[in-house]
Amino acid sequence: MPQSQNQIDTKLTPPKWMTRFFTWYCNDHLSDAVLGDLLELYERRHAQLGRHRANWFFFWNALQFIQPFAVKRNSKKRSNQINSYTMLKHYFKVSWRNLFRNKGYSFINIAGLSAGMVVAMLIGLWIWDEFSFDTNFDNRSRLAEVMAHQSAGDISYTGTTVAMAPGIALKEQYGDNFDGVSLASKNGDHVLSYGDKLMSGKGMWVQKDFPEMFTVEMLQGSRGVLVDPSTLLISSSLARAVFGDADPMGKTILLDATTNFAVGGVYEDFPHNSTLYDTRLLLPWESKQNWMNSPDVLSSWTNHCGVAYVLLTEQADISQINEQIRELPKPFITGWKEELLIYPLAKLHLYNEFIDGQGAGGRIQYVWLVGIIGVFVLLLACINFMNLSTARSEKRAKEVGIRKAIGSVRTQLILQFLSESLTITLLAFVLAMIVTQFALPFFNDLADKQVAIPWSNPIFWLVSLSFVVFTGVVSGSYPAFYLSSFQPVKVLKGVMRGGRFASLPRKVLVVIQFTVSVGLIVGTIIVFQQIQYAKNRPVGYSRNALVSVQMNTTDKPGLFAALKNELLQTGAVEQVARSSQSPAHFNNNNSLDWRGKNVESEIFFRNVNVSPDFGKTIGWSIVEGRDFSNELASDSAAALLNEESVKIMGFENPVGEVIKFWDKNYTVIGVVKDMLTQSPYDPMQPAVFLGDGWQGLITMRLNPNLPIREALAAIEPVFKQYNPTAPFEAQFVDEEFNKKFADEERVGSLAAFFAILAIFISCLGLFGLASYVAEQRSKEISIRKVLGASVAMLWKMLSRDFVILVTISCFIAMPLAYFFMSDWLQSYQYHTSIAWYIFALSALGAFAVTLLTVSFQAIRAAVANPVKSLRAE
Repeated sequence: MPQSQNQIDTKLTPPKWMTRFFTWYCNDHLSDAVLGDLLELYERRHAQLGRHRANWFFFWNALQFIQPFAVKRNSKKRSNQINSYTMLKHYFKVSWRNLFRNKGYSFINIAGLSAGMVVAMLIGLWIWDEFSFDTNFDNRSRLAEVMAHQSAGDISYTGTTVAMAPGIALKEQYGDNFDGVSLASKNGDHVLSYGDKLMSGKGMWVQKDFPEMFTVEMLQGSRGVLVDPSTLLISSSLARAVFGDADPMGKTILLDATTNFAVGGVYEDFPHNSTLYDTRLLLPWESKQNWMNSPDVLSSWTNHCGVAYVLLTEQADISQINEQIRELPKPFITGWKEELLIYPLAKLHLYNEFIDGQGAGGRIQYVWLVGIIGVFVLLLACINFMNLSTARSEKRAKEVGIRKAIGSVRTQLILQFLSESLTITLLAFVLAMIVTQFALPFFNDLADKQVAIPWSNPIFWLVSLSFVVFTGVVSGSYPAFYLSSFQPVKVLKGVMRGGRFASLPRKVLVVIQFTVSVGLIVGTIIVFQQIQYAKNRPVGYSRNALVSVQMNTTDKPGLFAALKNELLQTGAVEQVARSSQSPAHFNNNNSLDWRGKNVESEIFFRNVNVSPDFGKTIGWSIVEGRDFSNELASDSAAALLNEESVKIMGFENPVGEVIKFWDKNYTVIGVVKDMLTQSPYDPMQPAVFLGDGWQGLITMRLNPNLPIREALAAIEPVFKQYNPTAPFEAQFVDEEFNKKFADEERVGSLAAFFAILAIFISCLGLFGLASYVAEQRSKEISIRKVLGASVAMLWKMLSRDFVILVTISCFIAMPLAYFFMSDWLQSYQYHTSIAWYIFALSALGAFAVTLLTVSFQAIRAAVANPVKSLRAE
């Protein structure tokens, strides 16, 4: 059937949506001419290539023509863009002028916001450092540590100290789940000597896979050299200290005065936020000097003396593996119940507390606590901005009225005030960056960190930009919506008054500020009170002038007696003894056997080897029986128990009883008063003191009549004579003991630092508000003064409102602080109680700071010449 002309025309044109698309975007003055050319091309292609391909070519040509010169421009939109640009420029110009017109308020705003931002940035860097712990290991997500959960009766323990046999069993029986398993010793002290140099450093005995599992960054040599038992790896800092600029590779050093090792590689020091921080030696596990590599230790399931790490395969499921290995120790353990588990290294730093084998938080609680404090302090700074802006609203009411009268809509006014807020926030941010950079050394000392501003990290700048925008919007949101809501008619008639409740939001914000500040003050006092309470806990011996020195030559016959004699002859020491551990902390923990022991439950005792003079040297108290004696050779098979041990053993007359330790019988000759050697917040632990065994630690009581420096100078040559293969490094027992409070003191110091800044920010806002109130009520003050009001009466009038607000804050803050701090104290078994005077002192401090802040402006207004104020009005 013949086709009509319309049907032929329809077929010789592209689809309509294509021509419509072209005319939609193409500039009008080009559209007709170009479309005509494209249609002519289309007809030719239609005849040559067919309709389908002609359509595609037409569409492709239409897309190719999307060029800047050909795109249709929206003149109205362009005009709006130009207007928007001009408007934004105008907004920032007005903001800048307002800043300089009100220099005092601008300073308060910028200083307050800067202080808040400094706190937020420092806390942000601190939290980032906490969450980036161990990220220096490339395999961090697959690394895990083997842990043991032990329980006997009501006592349970979950920790990373494990026996060596489980680690071997994991490798042999469950090796498909791991890409690597390594046994390791704990990070212990070692002495290196090279030529005339003597140096101490911490190191670990590790199996050959350890460096590869932890992706140790090698500067020289390779990770695989530990396969050779005569080769070790050293850190770059230790290499510089020992060899200076010389090449350390292949050089031989003497370890602990017993074994020579060749340096097989140098690795980059582990960072401060790493599990292996301060590990300066990686020693070959297969070395004969490593006592943990003996068959007895490797086959033991009860000798918990080391640690074990695993590297999971990509497909390994840690929960399934734990289900499989949980009962692994059961056939080998009697007397207590023990379960095995592996725990991700990525969680071990922040989630390191366990109750009954289940995770119970840990350091993450401090991270949350400090983070919340940072948010509150930044909120205080934002509140300052809101308060001062709304307080000065009447000053800018006429400006808002005129802008609305000439056509400004509310959205434009909101944008204007938000742009002012962002300008101030940006200036505060620049100032805060400078202050933070200078404050970092102090902050790092306070927090025991090595954090720095990551200037070259784009993520940091992206977060900072978001932080500025967020703070600017939060700070300026309330003033923007409040000021833009003014009615132009009322404002221009001069009747814009907020009524009696106009200042209520400002008062609420002041109350919030001081509630946070008072809460921080109370919390800080309670933290320090808890620390002091633990420090004042009776320790059962005297730490004053007690010094210990590690030796590696005490086993030589007669050496200790000669050393002791020479030390006493110097007159620098009063008593000398030796032991296996420092009284500041007992590490060993083993089981004992005694008459009447319940064989179904096992209890661990702190076992310490001591010489006869140990008790006299540290000043312990004998509550029953006698002390060790130098005159009785039989005391090498004698033992002293502490009170807690006697209580556990159930002895009514412990003296004369026989106990068995490591298959040797010891006769109990006395009982000593409990000594605090573990956590000062935990109950006293059972301990037994044995008269024989290895005793490589010399403990001395220095002469109190000599300055410490002179005493140490006198005894150093003696140690160098009798212990020439080790450097003289004296450890003060009281300093070692005080390290037990490091975490709490760090949290207390940080809380105090942030509390001081919070109070400073609050007072800064209060100062600005007091200044504004004094200025606003200048006429009233002048009239009252003319009528006979005294300076004291005017000061009282101006200060009363602020004192009322602080009083309300105290009533809100104190119950909240009591609730949260009581909960915090309950986490310690040995803790103080919250006394009422803490709240009284905090309230008095808040009132004193408030009155000092407000009084300056109040007295200044009260003593001003009333004639000038009234004439100005």
